[in-house]
Amino acid sequence: MDGILFLAVVALGIVAMAQGQRLRALTRRIEWLESAPRAQSQPTRAAEPAPPPPRPAPAAITPPVQRAEAPPPPPELDPEPEADRPSLESLIGARLPVWIGAVALVVAGFFLVRYAVEIGLLTPAVRTILAALFAVILVGASEAARRIPALAEDHRIAQALAGAGIASSYATLYIAAALYNLIGPLPAFILMIGVTALGLFLALRHGPPTAVLALAGGFIAPLVAGYDAAGIGPLLVYLGLFTAALFGLAIHRGWGWLALAATLVGFGWVNFLLVALEPTRLTGPAAFVIALALAATLALPRAGYTSAWLRTAPLVAGLIQLLIFAPALAFDGFAWSFYLILAGAALILAWRDERHLPGALAALGLSLVLLAAALVAPDHGATFIAAPVLALVFAVPGLVLLDRARSWAIIALGGIAGPVLLANVLEPSRLADWHWAALELFAAALAFVVSWRRRAATDSHDPGLIGGALTAAILFATAVGQLVAIEWIGAIFGIATLGLGLWARHTGDRALLMLPALGIAAVLIAAIAPILDYALLLAQSLSGEGVTSPLLPPLADAFRALVPLIATIALLAPDARLFGRLRNTALGIGTAVALLLLYHLAKLPLAIASDARFESLGFIERAAITHALFAAAFLLRSRLPAIALPLFGLALGRLIWFDLIVLNPLFVAQQVSLFPLALHVALAGFWLYRFLPQPIATRAAIAAALLTTLAAVRQAAHGGIITGSIGTGENYGYSIALLLLALAGLTLGIRSGSRDLRLAGLGLLTFVTLKVFLIDAAALDGLLRILSFLGLGIALIGIGWVYRRFLAARPKASVANT
Repeated sequence: MDGILFLAVVALGIVAMAQGQRLRALTRRIEWLESAPRAQSQPTRAAEPAPPPPRPAPAAITPPVQRAEAPPPPPELDPEPEADRPSLESLIGARLPVWIGAVALVVAGFFLVRYAVEIGLLTPAVRTILAALFAVILVGASEAARRIPALAEDHRIAQALAGAGIASSYATLYIAAALYNLIGPLPAFILMIGVTALGLFLALRHGPPTAVLALAGGFIAPLVAGYDAAGIGPLLVYLGLFTAALFGLAIHRGWGWLALAATLVGFGWVNFLLVALEPTRLTGPAAFVIALALAATLALPRAGYTSAWLRTAPLVAGLIQLLIFAPALAFDGFAWSFYLILAGAALILAWRDERHLPGALAALGLSLVLLAAALVAPDHGATFIAAPVLALVFAVPGLVLLDRARSWAIIALGGIAGPVLLANVLEPSRLADWHWAALELFAAALAFVVSWRRRAATDSHDPGLIGGALTAAILFATAVGQLVAIEWIGAIFGIATLGLGLWARHTGDRALLMLPALGIAAVLIAAIAPILDYALLLAQSLSGEGVTSPLLPPLADAFRALVPLIATIALLAPDARLFGRLRNTALGIGTAVALLLLYHLAKLPLAIASDARFESLGFIERAAITHALFAAAFLLRSRLPAIALPLFGLALGRLIWFDLIVLNPLFVAQQVSLFPLALHVALAGFWLYRFLPQPIATRAAIAAALLTTLAAVRQAAHGGIITGSIGTGENYGYSIALLLLALAGLTLGIRSGSRDLRLAGLGLLTFVTLKVFLIDAAALDGLLRILSFLGLGIALIGIGWVYRRFLAARPKASVANT
């Protein structure tokens, strides 16, 4: 208390300084007002009349005009602050002193009673009577201040006295009931109601400051008198009437802040009771939540709040509060009844005013959360009776009002699908599978009705059209999926996706045309087990493992999982509108999965399950798969280039990675006699030449021809297994074969006019010459060395003579052609 007194003295000092400044300004203004009449009453010297201008005839002379000098300007006064934006001076000098004075009165009464107690003059009853008398005097003084002219000019004085009187009344009630036990709980409760009513009356007469005290005191008073003194029922009645009175006062005076504060404190009381009371006594507070949420939803807009979220906030807060109450009430009939009543009220408000539609959507979402919480709880209570009622509460108005706004479609679909799906997923043993299937098929039909009725909607991404179709597909897949083995779930998803695709094609809606992509994703997820097996097999194969057949999944499982995906994409692919911007992704997924299945089939005939079988059959299996990919890419390059190009890339990648790097027959023992290595490389060159554009095709064919020649010599020297070192005969064979290849390249280049062939031939010829001089000749002696150089010399001279004639003929040919 000493600190409070010190602050009061400091504040009063500041007030005195400010009031002194205002007093000096008012003194100067009064002096100016007194001097103004005197200045106006003194006569002034008349002005000299101006001589009249000469005129032919005499004219009447106008009498001179008496002019009085204007009074001196008033002294400069400090500008008065604007009424709606008080300055620091007005706040400290005019407003705070009044309220600090009110606090000082309450503190004075407190210290007076304390002093009397300390010296032993007063008994508890007398102290209480004096405190009550002091409160009455303050309230009476507030009424007197409204009637005394000198005090009525500043309404804050009456407000301060009224507020001090209300505060003193609540303090007196606390002293009598809680401190001295002079009155019982029930009389204290009745007196509390009277004091609160008095506070509301004074708030209506004196304005917001008194209303703040009435609000605080009215809500704190039950704690003072004992919130459970007269039972929870009377307490809730009191809180309801008091809150309603505050709402009425807020609406009458346009005090939106008062309505909002009453709402917040009301929910605070509800949470206090939730913690303080036993679960068996929470039914009344839960009912109070409904009344408070609805009253606040209606009162806040009428009290001046126009914000959209504030219209919905009390309703959502009430739903969340009931969501918290429900477990404490064990999800019994009362808990569900209260929740459904408030949810129904939210729907009615949304029906009357579309600005309340967010509240209806929130009611739907929170209702489904409550249903899920009840289904996973050990004690379900009345949940299975409330679930169909919940579905009807939202589905029926949503279907009836479907054409009014887009949000009603969401409400309808939530009511149709939400309860049945949650109950089926979280408590499947409650009904037989065919019972669940029947309910979900019926719900799927209703969901499709929503989509059908919204088919003519002009808005993009209409939730009724798109959501109805998607919900119908989900419900259909869930229903039928319960009647078949889990291995066939991918086929069920595929059928549902086909249905989505057909409906999208019928409507032509751009957003709906993308929806089958979700179905493709669902079918792909259903096939995840064999796909993971294939991924493991491919990883092992890329690392250089030749024996991969044991890693293949069972063929039947692969077919059940992958064929529905391939078939669904193949049936929907002809319509170029389907899948939207995800079309290439969908086609790519279909192609990749089809290739996995074909790869599986290609691995079955040879069934390479051991190292021995890999050595004898691994190369031919790998070559057959690679050339099959090349052939498919070649056949599809004009019709489906988007698929042909990946196929060609896959085949070329296999050729480079497996045949040249990780499983090259030169280093890994493999039988190449059944499918000659030279033929394998020559076919690869053919595919490259036919698929690639010029001049890349010609250069690739030249490289393939070089590799084919080397492979032919290697296989001729070593047979079926071509690992090992290079012998002398093989070395000479490379020289002869490469020389012949160089001659062939030059000849074809000269005849066809291909510069690439000629340059390749010349380069190869240079290489062979260097090889013969530096490597081959060093290993020969005698007659063989002579014959070798003789033959090479004759060949080079002949090539040079022919090539010179070709170069000499080119300009003439060019001139002739021009």
